[in-house]
This record gives sequence, C-alpha cells and structure tokens, in this order.
Amino acid sequence: MKLLVVCLGNICRSPMAEGALRARLASSPLAGRVEVDSAGTGGWHAGEPPDRRAIACARGHGVDIAGQRARQLTVKDFEEFDWILCADQVNVRDVLRLAPSGRRDRVALLLEWAGVEAGGEVPDPYTGGPEDFQQVWRLVDSAAQAVVARLAAG
Repeated sequence: MKLLVVCLGNICRSPMAEGALRARLASSPLAGRVEVDSAGTGGWHAGEPPDRRAIACARGHGVDIAGQRARQLTVKDFEEFDWILCADQVNVRDVLRLAPSGRRDRVALLLEWAGVEAGGEVPDPYTGGPEDFQQVWRLVDSAAQAVVARLAAG
C-alpha cells in the first residue's frame, strides 16, 4: 500500500501528516508494508524543507521531519500511489483537476478516509502561530492512528 498526503505547498500539513503516519506505521504490525510520501498542489516551495514551525511541532512529539523536501504533485503520482489523501476540499478539487479519469476514485480527504471525521479538513496553519501547528498535529496524528487501525483491519 502506498499513500500520498497532499496539501497546498507541502511545507506544513502534508509533511506533518507524512511524519505522523510514518511514526505510527513504524510502531505497528504494518511496519515496512505501507509507504508514505507527501506533495503539494503548488510548486512554490519545491526542494525546501518543511516550515520551521512544522519541524519544531513534530519534533516536540518525537517525530523528525527535517529531512523531508517539498515537491509538487505530478500525474505520475496517480500511477505510483494507491490513495491520494488531501488536507482540505480545495486540495481535493485541485488534485482532481490533475487526476486521470481512471484514478479519480482514489482521491479523498485525509480525515474522512481515515474515519476521523466525515468532511473533516486539516486547516492551514501557515499564517498562524504555534497553537495552530499543534492543532494540525492533533488532527494528523489522530488520522495516522486511524489509518493504521483501518489498514490493520484489512
């Protein structure tokens, strides 16, 4: 199973979600069986590390995301990944615009797909403060736990 988490610029939400998923998967019976990556719908930050506040927030929860580098979603991602999980509805819309017709059913909201909240969105913390990054962490870590439970259940 290969999962791709997507947000706008791939420097806040999706790197944090990737980190949370990797950490939760590594300590589960699914370790080594599920691959996770992240991307952004925009390419403005391509090649850059996550936002320093995202790095600090994840580090505070014992997860190192400093080595990640932002990249933009590509058409090839629709072939490479089983699911493309988006932070919010705007990301879903933008991802669906790029999706080949046969892969549109593999695009979903992260929180909804995980079973955390129907229609749930992960808010963009970029213009906020540390509390906004903590809120994002709580959401993506809850999603990561739920993803592990979903995949372990078969």
